[in-house]
Amino acid sequence: MVKTNNLTMKASARCGLPMVALCCLVVSAAWGHGVHGEHAKVLAFEGPLSYFRVGAVHMLTGYDHLLFLFGVMFFLTSFTAVVAGITAFTIGHSITLIGATLLGLKANYYLIDAVIAISVIYKGFENLDGFRRWFGINAPNMLGMVFAFGLIHGFGLATRLQEFGLPRDGLVPRLLAFNAGIEIGQITALVAMTTVLTLFRTSQAFVPFTVIANTALLIVGTGLFLHQVHGYQHNAYPDEFGFGTASHTLDHLKNDIPGGGSERPLDVAPEGAK
Repeated sequence: MVKTNNLTMKASARCGLPMVALCCLVVSAAWGHGVHGEHAKVLAFEGPLSYFRVGAVHMLTGYDHLLFLFGVMFFLTSFTAVVAGITAFTIGHSITLIGATLLGLKANYYLIDAVIAISVIYKGFENLDGFRRWFGINAPNMLGMVFAFGLIHGFGLATRLQEFGLPRDGLVPRLLAFNAGIEIGQITALVAMTTVLTLFRTSQAFVPFTVIANTALLIVGTGLFLHQVHGYQHNAYPDEFGFGTASHTLDHLKNDIPGGGSERPLDVAPEGAK
């Protein structure tokens, strides 16, 4: 027993430090997750092929989406289960990404991103068997929850897209191309995730890795949630922070662009600006 515990502790130490470093890296990088000013120009003026490229890049740099998918994939070992989980997420986000954009439905993007952060927290909590351990109940149906969160993730994408003066002519093929790019980026990320998880499942480090990785999801998700709530408070009540509404909102929009705001989105009118 002592030998087994020592092996577990050593395995935990080996995977713990890299996971903590990854956790910090993802949180710091995720603050800038948005649509880059260059991509905003593509969305405003270019065609389906460019939309496809932007969709793929957006998914591969969408830390909140990738963290949620990592949580979904964590305990899926069979090909059928993987396909079912990813299909549920894909159908969900495709419905709201395309439907909400075409109908002009959107919400405050800080609040939507806060709910997406909650989806990351949820998967970490579920993977740590939190429902049974804390509430004495079974977790909700996995596919149903993945589909529901997929709807929210897609609505977040639709809200972001509508911040950037999309052309009305030929919008449907552009949206389909963007969605296809999202799927290609998603598949690329899933291949990498599956490889990493498969390697860990065959090692003694998998049990400590499970605890560390899903605890990291809880920590990162909470950090993302607090960041988005902070952004919403500044956006909705800027005068309470000693700034004018227009200038303060523009400052946050610039912070959503990687590189510190050297470029700003096209056609974005700050909420409350006169």
